[in-house]
Amino acid sequence: MRAVVYDRYGSTDALRVEDVPTPSPAPKQVLVRVVATSINLSDWETLRGDPLYSRIGGLRRPARRTLGSDIAGRVEAVGSEVSRFRVGDEVYGDNLDLKGGFAEFATAPETALAHKPERLTFAEASTIPQAGAIALQGTAPAGAGRRVLVNGAGGGTGSFAIQLAKLAGAHVTGVDNAAKLGFMRSVGADEVIDYRQRDFARTGERYDLVLDLVASRSPLACGRALARGGRYWCVGGPVPVMLGVATVGSVAARLTRRRMGVLVVRPGPARFGPLSDLCVAGDVAVHIDRTFALDDVPEALRHVGEGRALGKVVVTIP
Repeated sequence: MRAVVYDRYGSTDALRVEDVPTPSPAPKQVLVRVVATSINLSDWETLRGDPLYSRIGGLRRPARRTLGSDIAGRVEAVGSEVSRFRVGDEVYGDNLDLKGGFAEFATAPETALAHKPERLTFAEASTIPQAGAIALQGTAPAGAGRRVLVNGAGGGTGSFAIQLAKLAGAHVTGVDNAAKLGFMRSVGADEVIDYRQRDFARTGERYDLVLDLVASRSPLACGRALARGGRYWCVGGPVPVMLGVATVGSVAARLTRRRMGVLVVRPGPARFGPLSDLCVAGDVAVHIDRTFALDDVPEALRHVGEGRALGKVVVTIP
């Protein structure tokens, strides 16, 4: 089978397409013929090996040669202990532990997959698992009349988060670069901020919930953006920033009756399935910025990693 592989951390120059053996599923695994794989920021981080937590399992060299975790496709074979799927089933899921989505076939644990809704295309379904789980859990405290800010709102997770917060009745502010301001408004943001022109932590506004998808500020700075009783959650960012949020920020926030912490995202179909239901019902829209072929995975990763994607980017494999 054809797969995009790499053997060292670094830029997209490390990626190449090779013919590699088709994997065989273990007893509790499923072999998926991949039709679509969406790109997450975690793919970009694991390519570069930065932040340091992206090297878990492979400190000096990548633990997995092929990236791509959010897959959608058809079951090609099942392991001897698999009971939920059979050959030909259409499935999707977040295969974060094994990855391998930038290839014609990928093995995944049975527990990571769900049956694909008929009303969603493979490309649409592939955008949901990881981004959906983050957006659902990150916006859980949103509610009617609450003020919510999403930092990094112009990407895949952010576009879902804006819509979910609006669906809950919140007033939503989206933060990203200038090229994404119009897009954030189009998916429902009431207000938008170009982070290069204004620091959301210094505007004087106070928010009941801040979901920070690209944490880079000090916890004390972010704490100033919280209303009394407000909550700040960061999902990704440099290790020192995340450690600061989990320690100094958490203690300081409690002293002022605020809450700060790192959002520990629970994966799996039970976590992303509710978003799929909302997409099928038409309450939340999937926004695919661009699709790329397998040979163009390096360009696709750069498009996401450099902050140019409006919504999700998908690699499709005929």
